[in-house]
Amino acid sequence: MTPEQYVQDKAAKSGSSFYYAFLFLPPPRRAAITAFYAFCREVDDVVDEVSDASVASIKLAWWRKEVASSFAGQPSHPAMKALMPHVGDYGIELPHLMAIIDGCQMDLEQTRFLDFAGLARYCHLVAGVVGEVAANIFGRSSDSTVEYAHRLGLAMQLTNIIRDVGDDARRGRIYLPVSELQRFDVKANEILNRTAPYGYSERFTALMKFQAERAHRCYDEALALLPDGDRATQKPGLMMANIYRTLLREIEADNFQVLHQRTSLTPLRKLWIAMRTNWRGR
Repeated sequence: MTPEQYVQDKAAKSGSSFYYAFLFLPPPRRAAITAFYAFCREVDDVVDEVSDASVASIKLAWWRKEVASSFAGQPSHPAMKALMPHVGDYGIELPHLMAIIDGCQMDLEQTRFLDFAGLARYCHLVAGVVGEVAANIFGRSSDSTVEYAHRLGLAMQLTNIIRDVGDDARRGRIYLPVSELQRFDVKANEILNRTAPYGYSERFTALMKFQAERAHRCYDEALALLPDGDRATQKPGLMMANIYRTLLREIEADNFQVLHQRTSLTPLRKLWIAMRTNWRGR
């Protein structure tokens, strides 16, 4: 299997919303974003799939060495072998990849965030930097597009956090800021233990509505930052935004039943949203 086949297989098997946006890119940009996405999946899987934190930390340390070696001209992992031919063309730099690993390291070392400022820092590393690299690959002519990409990354990560409250609780993690749990009088153990009936209450619903409203504001702010001149090239990001925002609206319509289930969109619906965005340009 070639490095290019490896990253294509990694992206296709993930079932991610990102994959559907990649389909509409010209081949060179599609190859670059697919390789970059595979790298992101590799380091993210270290945190999600390795139960022993010390082992996961060792694996992330290996990835740091691999990234450094790759930028020194000696990649060994197929994801890095597939990515490195594209870094010069699309402004992908070593600090970008190291920041993403830093975000994954935070997942190993921190299971709570005291306030939104701390959560936003985490989101910057695991989603904002990813958005910046993606925007570079898609093609941009304005610095405002980088700001748009960071804001959109925050919006989509906040959507992930809302969707995954139950899944994260089963791993002992709560990404909702402690200060906001206190504000809405929601106890951490209600989320972690999903106490009967599954931890749902008017207090929990009010907390989740607050989270969703903030995510919607971030989507609106991101779209307002995108310059008209870059709107055509940034269609893949707009596709992802529409897929994620549709997911958020589904969760809202279901009254935030996120503790005992994980809401998702079907592959066909994701593809339809991507196609519709491509036609409409927004």
